[in-house]
Amino acid sequence: MSSVLEGILYGFSSLMFVGTIWIITYKRRIHNVNWPAVVVATLLFLLSTAHMVVGIIRIEDGLVKQHDTYPGGPASFFADVAQEMFVVKDAIIIIQTLLGDGMVIYRCYVVWQTVWIIIIPCIMWCGIAVFGILGVCRFSQASNGSIFANQTGHMVATFMALTLATNLLSSGLLAYRIWMSECKVSGIRATKGKTPLLRVLIDAAILYSAALFSSIICFALSNNGLNVMADL
Repeated sequence: MSSVLEGILYGFSSLMFVGTIWIITYKRRIHNVNWPAVVVATLLFLLSTAHMVVGIIRIEDGLVKQHDTYPGGPASFFADVAQEMFVVKDAIIIIQTLLGDGMVIYRCYVVWQTVWIIIIPCIMWCGIAVFGILGVCRFSQASNGSIFANQTGHMVATFMALTLATNLLSSGLLAYRIWMSECKVSGIRATKGKTPLLRVLIDAAILYSAALFSSIICFALSNNGLNVMADL
């Protein structure tokens, strides 16, 4: 199920990637192109592609190559977090998370034009990196094969909580600054006059936060839906 949904969303993300690059670079001189955005968008798309490929390889290993040889069958294979392909998938997710959150923090800095406003988000971003790396190392050395094991589970929970908090804080600071700038330029006006960019930022933040919150709920309930949300 998770691979099917991931494939569908990957198709949409491919179209969005092409559209993003076109919007950023269309009729612009090289020195006017927002190269950090181009680089991050390209890296995220490549990582999504790699995640999709690794997922297909893992499915082939569990359902075909090791269907009759793995102890416990395919169910035990896909539940084992120490599997090499599972560790690789999680490493890709962590890199994607760091890139995405890092880009939001960078936008905060560009909009606010002060380092002080991003100190807390940067500290939280470093926490995400630390717990992400520790989590991957823990997965690779796991003996009981469960993502909900005590030490492993604590790292996963901390990673998701920090990611959610960083996204909410950075997106909130960014949206607030844009809203204040709009009010200064145009004066206080009705909601109808708000810039579309602010709405896009808020919608994106809500969507991402909803996905993270759903993952946290699945984790709290020890539900395998966590794996589905991770693939999305």
